Amino acid sequence: MSKRHGSLSPRTIPSSSKRHTALETYMLAVTLDEWKKKLESPNREIIILHNPKLMVHYQPVAGSDEWGATPVEQGRPRTVKRGVENISVDIHCGEPSQIDHLVFVVHGIGPACDLRFRSIVQCVNDFRSVSLNLLQTHFKKAQENQQIGRVEFLPVNWHSPLHSTGVDVDLQRITLPSINRLRHFTNDTILDVFFYNSPTYCQTIVDTVASEMNRIYTLFLQRNPDFKGGVSIAGHSLGSLILFDILTNQKDSVGAIDSDKDVLNVTMEQGDAPTLEEDLKKLHLSEWFPVFEKEKVDKEALALCTEKDLQEMGIPLGPRKKILNYFRSDSAGVSGSAAQSAACGPSSPAEAASCSATADHRARDCPDVSIGQVSVKYPRLIYKPEIFFAFGSPIGMFLTVRGLKRIDPNYKFPTCKGFFNIYHPFDPVAYRIEPMVVPGVEFEPMLIPHHKGRKRMHLELREGLSRMSMDLKNNLLGSLRMAWKSFTRAPYPALQASESAEEVEAEAEASVEKPCDAGTEDSSTAAAKAAATPINVGMLNGGQRIDYVLQEKPIESFNEYLFALQSHLCYWESEDTVLLVLKEIYLTQGVCLDQPFH
Repeated sequence: MSKRHGSLSPRTIPSSSKRHTALETYMLAVTLDEWKKKLESPNREIIILHNPKLMVHYQPVAGSDEWGATPVEQGRPRTVKRGVENISVDIHCGEPSQIDHLVFVVHGIGPACDLRFRSIVQCVNDFRSVSLNLLQTHFKKAQENQQIGRVEFLPVNWHSPLHSTGVDVDLQRITLPSINRLRHFTNDTILDVFFYNSPTYCQTIVDTVASEMNRIYTLFLQRNPDFKGGVSIAGHSLGSLILFDILTNQKDSVGAIDSDKDVLNVTMEQGDAPTLEEDLKKLHLSEWFPVFEKEKVDKEALALCTEKDLQEMGIPLGPRKKILNYFRSDSAGVSGSAAQSAACGPSSPAEAASCSATADHRARDCPDVSIGQVSVKYPRLIYKPEIFFAFGSPIGMFLTVRGLKRIDPNYKFPTCKGFFNIYHPFDPVAYRIEPMVVPGVEFEPMLIPHHKGRKRMHLELREGLSRMSMDLKNNLLGSLRMAWKSFTRAPYPALQASESAEEVEAEAEASVEKPCDAGTEDSSTAAAKAAATPINVGMLNGGQRIDYVLQEKPIESFNEYLFALQSHLCYWESEDTVLLVLKEIYLTQGVCLDQPFH
């Protein structure tokens, strides 16, 4: 048997044929009826064609990963079959075609979103799968009546565009060679927080998030022309802060766009401020615009220029003085008005009574533009979000660090009606919002019920034991008080023995019942009254509660420090979180859960 046909093992295609695509190789194998072919791609992926209906795909991973670990040379093969014959797995019928609502999900710091180092795309896929399961179990009647379809969750990635700007190369040059894995993790993940506080990279982040959501929304309408539902947004960790800052800087002027769905021809607006050329024309100094254009000086750069800088550009003294006076006063006026509107008016979350009425005093008393936000241009969204969900959010902490002590109860987002701050009790990154609206009142957040309609058993047991210990304590105190009174009571005459005995018994019963009643009041009735008492938490969520806390799992109660990191990454597969999101979304459409969800 010849060397060419003597082996039944897969033979490698000659090097001249490596340029063929897998499709061309498959067509050639079918035409010549020659199989057991091995196709190797330039990136070292291997495809073996066994027969017309069976192929095996190997995905090798070369080199070490970002943690320095060297994987196996060749991964687990994937078997690809043509046709559906002899497949034992039941093929799922798929998702409902009707989409009721669209939710954009923005990730937090780093490229990985959970402990398995999965991307935002994979985590959102899990979130979507959980939502589909909960729709079948908790919205069964609405599905049977064909009232609802499903909610579509789409990921928004800003980490990759940020780190593709070349900043990673700059960081690598100054990074020390020791503890390489930890330093790589810091540069790739933790530094995202510092990037967001940098004017240069903050602009990149907010532009990426807003433009990506606008792009996906436009593309979604093109592919789903019959979509009539609303849009909501959700952010995890730092992603929630990015969305919060974008929402606080929106203008309520997209009503016509939202009602007509005519967003395909809408371009993102970066603001209505006049350009440098228009300002120079207003000052009758248009002839100097080419000088600024040649030096690549815009309005922001011009505000930082000194008189010496303008002199070096060849601008005479008269125009130089006019330009400096105009742009410095214009910059101060903008900063003052922005700070005043952000700190004193109901159009901003801040409330600062110390701000004076004049523009000069505004700049001095309220130096922080937009309540301490980085001074960037916030893009416009081409739709009005109905609800904003924040998962494990540090918004409260960042607002406090920016110098904001209280959120005006009358403040609400210009274009968004709802806001839910959802967090795990052990999440080290999460902070509350409601105490900033009502700083003088202490109250607990809203407890998110278990998706099966009850409190978790260990929480009920803990509350039961707490009530029991309170009752035992009150009964013991009552018994001791009665014994002390019997010892210290003065002796009664013999004729009043029966009467005194009855009185003692009555007093004893009263003394026992009184502390018991007090204990009951302290443990259960007081809690019920506190729960029934309405709490005014402002208009940020339309007058409804803002802070919602998940119930920890029984195993998490043993050591909260051990599960702290996991608690910050638990939201993607949390049925309780997804059910609350679905409940609030479908309430806007008048659809309720099959079972009460308090």
